[in-house]
Amino acid sequence: INAEYGTQLTVHTKFEMPTISIPKTRLWAELGFDESYTQEQFEDLCFKFGVELDEVTSEKEMQQKEKGTADATASEEEIYKIDIPANRYDLVCAEGIILALKGFQGQIDYPAFKVNVPEKPLEFTVDKNLNDYRSVLVCGVLRNITFTPERYASFIDLQEKLHFNICRRRALASVGTHDLDTVSAPFAYKAESPAELSFAPLGATDSVRGDNLKAHMDENRPTISKYFPLLRDDAYPLIRDSEGRVLSLPPIINSEHSKISLATRNVLIEVTATDATKADIVLNTIVCLFSQFCDAPFEIEAVRVRDAAGAVRVTPELGERRVEASVAWINACIGVELERAHMADILRRMSLRCEPLDDAAPDALVALVPPTRSDILHACDVMEDVAIAHGYDNIAKTVPNIACVGAQQPLNRLTDLLRNELAQATYTEVLTLSLCSRDENYAHLRRPNDGSAVTVSNPATYEFQVARTSLLPGMFKTVHHNKGAPKPLKLFEVSDVVLRDAAVDVGARNERRLCALYCGNTTGFEYLQGLLDRVMQVLDVVTVADKQKRAAAAAASIKAGGKAMPVRNSTYRCELLGAEPPANARWTFDGHGASVIVTSHDGVDTHVGYIGMVHPETVNAFEIGYPCSALEINIEHFE
Repeated sequence: INAEYGTQLTVHTKFEMPTISIPKTRLWAELGFDESYTQEQFEDLCFKFGVELDEVTSEKEMQQKEKGTADATASEEEIYKIDIPANRYDLVCAEGIILALKGFQGQIDYPAFKVNVPEKPLEFTVDKNLNDYRSVLVCGVLRNITFTPERYASFIDLQEKLHFNICRRRALASVGTHDLDTVSAPFAYKAESPAELSFAPLGATDSVRGDNLKAHMDENRPTISKYFPLLRDDAYPLIRDSEGRVLSLPPIINSEHSKISLATRNVLIEVTATDATKADIVLNTIVCLFSQFCDAPFEIEAVRVRDAAGAVRVTPELGERRVEASVAWINACIGVELERAHMADILRRMSLRCEPLDDAAPDALVALVPPTRSDILHACDVMEDVAIAHGYDNIAKTVPNIACVGAQQPLNRLTDLLRNELAQATYTEVLTLSLCSRDENYAHLRRPNDGSAVTVSNPATYEFQVARTSLLPGMFKTVHHNKGAPKPLKLFEVSDVVLRDAAVDVGARNERRLCALYCGNTTGFEYLQGLLDRVMQVLDVVTVADKQKRAAAAAASIKAGGKAMPVRNSTYRCELLGAEPPANARWTFDGHGASVIVTSHDGVDTHVGYIGMVHPETVNAFEIGYPCSALEINIEHFE
C-alpha cells in the first residue's frame, strides 16, 4: 500500500547546512600557513573548531560535474568547501570563517566593533501604511570600504546565504545594498500602488511600471520572480530617497540606479523584515564582517530610523550581550576541572571576552557576546564553547558512576503489541502525516470548527494548516491515493493526535489512538466489529456477559472448595448514536454509528472512541468512491 500522499504539496523545501567555498591559496595566505601545511592538518583544525571540510575541488571540476564539460578558462586551483553549522551566521562567508579561525588559533583577539554616530546621521522614515506589512527596518553604512573582486563576490554571496538561511528565502527579512554616493538623504520607506510606481530594476536599462514588474522579472530574472507571492497585490513596499528615486522594492530587487560595484566606496545597507530580531542579526552580520575593509576597520556608521509609530532607533546596535554561567556547572557538564581564569582565557579563542573576575563571586563567569555571535543564547552555549576551546580530545574518558536500566515506555510497548495484533488480523499499517488542512480536519468529517486543533501560523501549503485531532483524515487520504488497489482495503494506524489543552504548560497535548478502516464493495462493518472485539480481547477487556460468566465460574469453583482469582476485568459495550451524534462522531452514517464505552470494575464509564459506517458526505469529500467503515479509539486508557 502506498501511504505517501505528499506528492500533492505545492512547495517542497530541502534544508541543507550552509557550505562556503574558499580557494586554498587565499585560505593558506590569510591563516598564515606555509606550503608544508597539509590538507589533513586543516581537516583536523576544522574538526576541533566545529566545522567540517566537505570537499576539495576546483572550478574546472565543478563545471564538469554540473555541465559535463568545463570552460577553457576554468581554473584548476584547489577550492576548499566547508560545511558550516546552520546557526553560525557569522561563518557563512570567507571573511567570517577566516576571522574566527584566526581567533581560534590565537593569532588575533576578536575585534571590538564600534558604532560611529555622526552629528547629523542619515535618516529613514517608515510610513504608517506599513504598520502590518513588513514594517521593520534597520540600516547601517560602511564608509570608505575597499572592494576587491574576491571581497565583492563574497559580499554578494553572503547576502544570498543569509536570504536562504535565517531570512527563510526572504520571507522573514531581505537585504538591500546601495551606493550611497548615488542617492540623497533623507529616505522614506512606504507602500505604494503598483500602478503608480515606475523604476529601472537591477540589470534593466529602462524603467518598468510596477504592474508590469512581475512579467518583466519572469522573463529576465525568473530566480527572483518566485518571491512575488511575498508581496500584496494592492501595494508594494518601496524605499525612496529625498529626490523620489527608488532604491529598492523589498524583498524583490534593488534599483539599477543605486547598485553597488567594485568602485563603490560608501555602502548603504538596509534590511527590511517582519521580525526585528532577524533583521538585527542579518544587519549586524554583514556590517561587522565587512567593516574590516573600511579605512577605519571595524567601525560602522549609524543610521537613524523613525518607525511607523514615530519611535526613533539608531542602528546598528553592536553592544556586547552578557551571558552568565556557573564555573562549577560548566566543569560538571564537560567532565573537567578547569580554573575560572583559564576558562575566561580560552573563551577568547571562541570570540568571547569575559568581564573582570569578581572574587566576591568565585563561581560566576560572565561572557561578553559580540554582535556576530547570535547563536549564543544561554549558559549552555558558553559551556559548549568552553568545551570546544579546551578540546574534546583533551577530556578524559570516564565510565559514568550511575547504573541505568533502559526500558520501553509502557504506552509505546502497548502500541507495538497492538500493531502486531492488527497486522496478524490481515490489516495493513500506514503512517500518515500529522498535519492536515482545516477542511480535512473539520468540514470533510462534517465537524464544526471548534478551535480544538493546534494551528500552524505560517503553513507552507494549504495541506499543512493544523495538527490533526483525528487519525481519520490521513486514513481517508491514503484510500483516496490508492483507489486503484485491489479491494477491500483494510488499513490501520496507531499514532498520536494533537489536542489543545489549557491545563498543559505548552497549551496542547498528544493522545495515542488506534484507527482502523475497511473500504470495499460493501461497508464491511462486521469486520471492524470483529477487529474491535479482538483488540479488547488482547487488552483483557470483556463484554458484560463474559464477565458474568467468569464471575459465576469463579463462584462455583469456590463453592466446590476450590480456588479462583477474583474477576476484576473492565467491560466494554457499543452504544448506538442518536439522530444527532456528537461533533467528533459526525463522520458516521445516521443510525449506523456507535460510541465505544469501557466500564471499570468500580462501575466508572469512560468513552474511548467511535465505530461506524462512514457517512456518504465524508466519502465524497475525500473522493473515495467506495463505502467504508471506520474505528477510532483512545488507547491511553488501557496503558
